[in-house]
Amino acid sequence: MAEFLIRKLEHFTSLSSDDKQALDQAARQRTRRIRSRDDIVHEGDLPQGVNLILEGWACRYKTLEDGRRQIIAYLLPGDLCDHNVAILREMDHSIGTVTAVTLAEIPTETMRQLTSGHARLSQALCWESLVAAAIQREWTVNIGQRTAFERLGHLLCELYVRLRAVGLTQGCACELPLTQAEIADTIGLSVVHVNRTLQELRSVGLISLRGRELTIHRLDALQRAVQFNPNYLHLGREGRHLDSNEV
Repeated sequence: MAEFLIRKLEHFTSLSSDDKQALDQAARQRTRRIRSRDDIVHEGDLPQGVNLILEGWACRYKTLEDGRRQIIAYLLPGDLCDHNVAILREMDHSIGTVTAVTLAEIPTETMRQLTSGHARLSQALCWESLVAAAIQREWTVNIGQRTAFERLGHLLCELYVRLRAVGLTQGCACELPLTQAEIADTIGLSVVHVNRTLQELRSVGLISLRGRELTIHRLDALQRAVQFNPNYLHLGREGRHLDSNEV
C-alpha cells in the first residue's frame, strides 16, 4: 500500500524491511476512495490524522472570497498531506482531488509511533517535509520571476521528475490529468495565455500532449529553456549515512 511513499523516501535513505513493513501496515489501516474534483479536506476543518495519496492526483488550494482560486501544490502518489498536520487547530487551506484518488487515512497516534519507533523513518519523513517546503519556495519564484513560457515549462519538468522518482513515467511520457484552467490557477496566468504558451512549447518541439499524456521530447533542452534545476527536489540520497545495513 505504501509502495510509492517508500520509493520516494528511498531517494533520501535506504529503509530497512522493518521500516517498510511499518509504513505498509500504517497505510492499510483505513483507506478511502474519493471521486475527481471533490474535496478531501476543507479550509477551517479540524485536522484528522494524515492523508497519504496512494493513487491519483490531488492539490492544495486557497480560494478568495470572490471565487478566485490559487493552486499551491500538487500531491502525487506517495505524497503525504503534512505528516505533522495534527499540531494545527484548523486547516488553513483546502485539499481537493484532480482525478479520482485512493488515500490512506493514518491516525495521528500511528504517525507518532512510526516516528518514535523508527529513527531512520523519522529522519526520512523530516526530509519529505523539507522537500515539500522547497517545492513551495520554487513555486513562489516561478510566479514571481519567470516568464509564462518558463513558468509552464518549469511546472511540467517538475511534475515529470517527481513522477519519474516513484516509477510513474513511461520513457519520456507521463500522465498529465490537468485542465488548462487548473494550470492557469497554478501558475497565475489566464486560460488563454496558458493555451498560447502550450502551443509555443509544442511548436518548438519540446513537448506534445495527447489526451491526459504529456511527452517531453527533449528533457535536457526543456530544462535549459526554462531554467529548471532539480536540486530543490533533493533526490541525491542525502541521508545515505543512515542507510539500512540489509542487503
